[in-house]
Amino acid sequence: MSLTTSLNTAKAIFRNTSEQTSVLSTNIANTENENYVRRSATVVNTIYGATVTSTDRAQQQALLRQLTEASSAQVGQKTLLEGLTTMTSSLGGNEYELSPSTYLSNLRKSLETYAASPGQFTLAASVVSDAEDVVRSLSNATDVVQRVRRDSDAAIATQVEKLNKALAEFEVVNDKVVNATAVGEQDFDALDRRETLVKEISGMIGIKAVVRPNNDMALYTYDGTTLFETIPRTVSFTRTLSYDATVTGNALFIDGAQVNPGQGGNTTAQGSLPALLQLRDEIAPKYQSQLDEVARALVEAFRESDPTAVNPDRPGLFTWSTAPIPPTVPASGTVVPGLAGLLRVNSAVVPASGGNPLLLRDGGINGAAYIRNTTNSASYTTLLNNYINQMSVDRAFDPAADLKSNTNLLQFASDSIGWIEELRSNATAGNENKTALYERSFQAYASETGVSLDEELSLLLDVEQSYKAAAKLVSTVDEMLAAVIQMAG
Repeated sequence: MSLTTSLNTAKAIFRNTSEQTSVLSTNIANTENENYVRRSATVVNTIYGATVTSTDRAQQQALLRQLTEASSAQVGQKTLLEGLTTMTSSLGGNEYELSPSTYLSNLRKSLETYAASPGQFTLAASVVSDAEDVVRSLSNATDVVQRVRRDSDAAIATQVEKLNKALAEFEVVNDKVVNATAVGEQDFDALDRRETLVKEISGMIGIKAVVRPNNDMALYTYDGTTLFETIPRTVSFTRTLSYDATVTGNALFIDGAQVNPGQGGNTTAQGSLPALLQLRDEIAPKYQSQLDEVARALVEAFRESDPTAVNPDRPGLFTWSTAPIPPTVPASGTVVPGLAGLLRVNSAVVPASGGNPLLLRDGGINGAAYIRNTTNSASYTTLLNNYINQMSVDRAFDPAADLKSNTNLLQFASDSIGWIEELRSNATAGNENKTALYERSFQAYASETGVSLDEELSLLLDVEQSYKAAAKLVSTVDEMLAAVIQMAG
């Protein structure tokens, strides 16, 4: 090897180690950055020695697609489970001690006790107190359900704002990637940011990313709606600030197409937005209609009838405010939206309001025309036994409540707990499975694209050895030149 060749080899080594060190240092600096994709310097042997020909990025489109799909499913399932957990929290613990069903059972026991001793004022007052507990549990459950709807609506508005910002930034970084590719270069930072945005967007709405010529990327939702294609498409939503059972939330649109909610406890929702729509528009309203049907059935079961059939039936123990028009008994088998939140115990029987709980035994909550115990007998139990029977007799419920439409009041209230708990159980199992799938997908993606500190440090040591070898070569050449100069005199 001539001295010139030796010097050229040393120069090549210095140049290669410089570039390799730069790449390795960047990798090491991003060891904890899960959105950074590892780079590597490619070294090839030529007739002039080893040389770094390019810096490559450990891009894995197939694994990225698998990761974003798993992320969409996991986030959607988690969002649904959180909403269901909030709603079931209103039922109490494992014994459902705060549920309407539990308080209805207590009310029936009180009625049975009172019917056994109908002359006892304290037992009559106890029935009224238990009735107030029923009303309170229905009201609390209604508040929770409507709060879930309101919070879901607010979360949708926040997510839409975040999604539009992400799409706007996506356009900027995608343009950088396309422009760099067009001139034969690669903008690694823009590629990293673009993949990060893809992961962020997939958490809000399930997407399919399609890479086109010049490394251009287009985004479509699972139902084929264009989310980004050269330019971002408009995601629009108008928030509803106040919710009750009669309010319908506004639709969410992407590029003019309405986004559909997820379905089922093990939800089909891909991303948080379809799951939030499912909570707001499907599950919460359905559960609210079940509460409303319990309230309507209570009014129906405890209504007062005129013995002479001259006056119409009127709500008795349970009523609600429709002032100035007195409430009427709702039609059987037809849900009255929001009734569970309006229900109250008739003040005519509430001692704290100056009422007389003995009217439960005698009748007359709606006036003298409705009195049944005309002799004021202390042992009169006809009305009390009728109320007990009415709680157990099968009656019609609105099929829209998604429960058995011909059953008794107590069973319907119990079935409602089963309905919401089944959804939560399915959501819990789905969340466990989808979280496990997401973690496996993340590990597979990270193992291919992430930075291993041990591996990078090992490569850095190899580069250091190459640098030392080059330095030794230069030193040797220097010594040889010095010797030649000395010999030449």
